[in-house]
Amino acid sequence: MEEKRIEIARGKAARGERLSLEDALALYEDNDLLFLAECARKMKERKSGRNVYYNVNRHINLTNICTSGCPLCAFQCEEGDKRGFVLETEDIARILAEAGRVKNLGEIHIVSALHPTKDFAYYLNVVKQVRAALPDVDIKAFTPVEIVHFSQMTGKSIREVLEILQAAGLSSLPGGGAEILSDRVRREICPKKATAAEWIETIRTAHKLGIRTNCTMMYGHIETIEERLQHLITLRDIQDETGGFQAFVSFPFHPANTGLEHLQRVGSWEDMKMMALSRLILDNIDHIKAFWIMLTMPIAQLALGFGADDLDGTIGEEKIIHAAGAKTNTGITRTRLRQLITEAGFVPVERDTFYHPVAEEQIGDNAENAVDDGAGRAESGVQ
Repeated sequence: MEEKRIEIARGKAARGERLSLEDALALYEDNDLLFLAECARKMKERKSGRNVYYNVNRHINLTNICTSGCPLCAFQCEEGDKRGFVLETEDIARILAEAGRVKNLGEIHIVSALHPTKDFAYYLNVVKQVRAALPDVDIKAFTPVEIVHFSQMTGKSIREVLEILQAAGLSSLPGGGAEILSDRVRREICPKKATAAEWIETIRTAHKLGIRTNCTMMYGHIETIEERLQHLITLRDIQDETGGFQAFVSFPFHPANTGLEHLQRVGSWEDMKMMALSRLILDNIDHIKAFWIMLTMPIAQLALGFGADDLDGTIGEEKIIHAAGAKTNTGITRTRLRQLITEAGFVPVERDTFYHPVAEEQIGDNAENAVDDGAGRAESGVQ
């Protein structure tokens, strides 16, 4: 029976048919990485041909002072900790001035902690400040976990919070904070932040308002394989309903400096298996990101052969993931991204937040200035 189950699952994967949870478990257990890669590449090519996308973006982390105290997280600290920081108006103005000098900057990406005393007006004013300084740049800001935090602090509904931010200039939401959409897992790794139901409600509400989002998964900690794969099917179900997910991003858990540092970071075999399975399961989400700052660039480049079609962007500065021991640089140039994509045999396509291609004449020859002067430094900060 076991062999029959695997045979059925392999047939469906090879034909690009929708996989059930049982199929996904069979393919995971079968552990035929090259078969999964071949199937995932075919699905990727049906979605985006030989194109691989990237964008010119700048990450901003407003604070690392957080109320949630998640065992999962190395970024957070309590108020009063000497490691703590908060960006104020003048700090943000400096960052935006630097970002504004970057040729063809397409996106400002803002993700932070759940600060105990900064009120909603602080975050709203950040969106307004970015929109005023960079009127043509997309603002991707605040994970669903942060949106739930804003709702709780203000007494406003999730919809009201999103409508206010949207009116101020918010373009889209990142999909962070999903971790694993299992209450059992979340009680252990992030007990004080948004529940699975709250994360899902925020995403559904954003999509109803026309706010596109990403979706994510953090794997390789205390979850079972079934919980991991069920998470992907839950995302697929949401996409069937709303159609609002632009891309899926998977993050291997980095245990260093967290409350789970006794765990081992999963290996590249597991990373590639999950990359391929994600592409196959998420048949209704067009884009799969290989987030180079999490995977390392060599593994992210390899992921292009396992169904990924996006290397994310130039980033400029990253703090959250580096707090958990990531050794990647904090930024990369547009030229280097294009070289890595071409080397893998694909066609590099610069995009905006919404996957509209940037015209080649806009990119120009001097692509090296696609990242600010903080990029390329290997720092031990955080995302």
